Amino acid sequence: MKIYIDADGCPVVKETIEVATAFLIPVVIVCDVAHEFFFDGVEVVTVMRGMDAVDYEIMNRLEVGDLVITQDYGLAALVLAKRGYALNQNGRQYDENNIDELLYRRHTLKKLRQAGERVKGPRKRSKEDTAHFVTALTTFLTEICETCSR
Repeated sequence: MKIYIDADGCPVVKETIEVATAFLIPVVIVCDVAHEFFFDGVEVVTVMRGMDAVDYEIMNRLEVGDLVITQDYGLAALVLAKRGYALNQNGRQYDENNIDELLYRRHTLKKLRQAGERVKGPRKRSKEDTAHFVTALTTFLTEICETCSR
């Protein structure tokens, strides 16, 4: 298992690395040229700017059972189709039970914005959000590692 971070705009890069290191799981940060990351022992892949360029790079590298940290519902859907796992920056796991609803909501909000409607954006991130992510990632990896060792 590897953990891929869709790092463009990801607020939990450092926390993901810390948790993954505790579980001895390799991390790959994927970002475009507008971002720079340097962490000891972590692979950083930088791609050219372009719509979904980071997503394509992650999907080209992803193997069954890998985990992707992303807030992009479209990427999460692709990860699930390839039998990977996906968590968002708040620790919510994307799965077959919620991805269709999330994609539909994204589509509906996009249509509203295109029609000139004002759509409220996400609330400001809190320390509690980050703490919840760390707990959720730790729980997820604990469960996965227990399953793998059986």
